Amino acid sequence: MRDHRTASPSDLEAVPDRPAVFLLWASEGVPYLARTALLRRRLRRLLSEKERTSRVLNLRGVVERIEYWPTGSQLESSLTHLELAQKHFPDDWQRIVRLRPPAFLRLTLDNEFPRTMVTTRLGRGLYYGPFVTRAAADHFNSQLLDLFQIRRCDENLEPSPSHPGCIYGEMNRCLRPCQTVVSIEEYRHEAGRVEQFLRTGGASLLEPSEQARDRASAAMDFEEAERLHQRSARIAEVQSSAGELPRTLDRLAGVAVLPAAVPDAIDLWFLIGGCWQTPRRLLLSEVDGAGQSMDRRLHDLVASIERRGDPQGSPNLEHLAILTRWHTSSWRDGEWIEIDWPSKIPYRKLVNAIARVAHGTAAPAEVPRPI
Repeated sequence: MRDHRTASPSDLEAVPDRPAVFLLWASEGVPYLARTALLRRRLRRLLSEKERTSRVLNLRGVVERIEYWPTGSQLESSLTHLELAQKHFPDDWQRIVRLRPPAFLRLTLDNEFPRTMVTTRLGRGLYYGPFVTRAAADHFNSQLLDLFQIRRCDENLEPSPSHPGCIYGEMNRCLRPCQTVVSIEEYRHEAGRVEQFLRTGGASLLEPSEQARDRASAAMDFEEAERLHQRSARIAEVQSSAGELPRTLDRLAGVAVLPAAVPDAIDLWFLIGGCWQTPRRLLLSEVDGAGQSMDRRLHDLVASIERRGDPQGSPNLEHLAILTRWHTSSWRDGEWIEIDWPSKIPYRKLVNAIARVAHGTAAPAEVPRPI
């Protein structure tokens, strides 16, 4: 936590009227925690001397101390609010922050006959996400399964030639491991193709299809080229239905470029391993004044990152919930750039995003359409 300030109820005029997260402390008991876009105005309402109705909270005469953390963005406000809620309300912070757990597509690789499922909990297997809603994850899962022949049932299979099977097997949309039509190795090979599709963002299926299309076109087999073109378009459509954010969790990393709580500065919030890292502040005047290129300064900032989070590498679900809510909201006040940590950082994209956020022209968020 940084940029921490305190004030007394009698000194409200010294409090800035800007976005902040704040705590109001009485002489005893738990504090009052909230966040606001205009701190001074909010405190005046809470500590007003005017008589209030019973429906309006009034803490005049109760509050002895004010603590507040100025913030520069909605994302910073959400993360600061979460940290304070977990610190001061260890038994009730979930109700206070009201975060909806994000949805994930899970491939159950630990099962003898892997299948996909949508879940909001993490465990064993390969996880792909996060999705903004469970409906969005279900939609992507349905589209994905149309490209492969793994099972859609959720039973614990006991393969037998006498198994009744299902309609997907009759339609040749499942390899029918339940009826021992294929061996375990053959079925797991198909499940491995699904895994590679998710890990590569669809490239494992799209690139061979496009190459085959080009070969058919060069050989003037135009009917086959048209068929492969339609298949390539279908594969690209399925992958795009996942949205901009989802990736396999072991590859989910990026940086949010946000306005800082101080003027002439940008905050870079890196998400690595499903956890938000300590932000790195970029003072634009220092970069210009030192004659140092933005690229060089960014390289130094990235090199200084000391990864924090679960020692075992488990993602922080609350951090991912905040990422999903911020990224898909209409009020997103910065830009999100995916990265391949730590091997591939798109510095040129970062420089351009910093310039747009600094000039208040950040690319608007694309609000997903309801499924």
